[in-house]
Amino acid sequence: MSEKKRFLLRIDQKTYEALEKWAADDFRSVNAQIELLLKKALKENGRLKKE
Repeated sequence: MSEKKRFLLRIDQKTYEALEKWAADDFRSVNAQIELLLKKALKENGRLKKE
């Protein structure tokens, strides 16, 4: 498994709370939810190869 890059993300409270709720509804961490959404957006826009 490749090592993951760490970085600080600053988002407003309401956005974080919405992500937190969505992640909990899908039994994921907020970090995993953000990663899932970013990968989906990258694939849909041709920035990341589809697996």
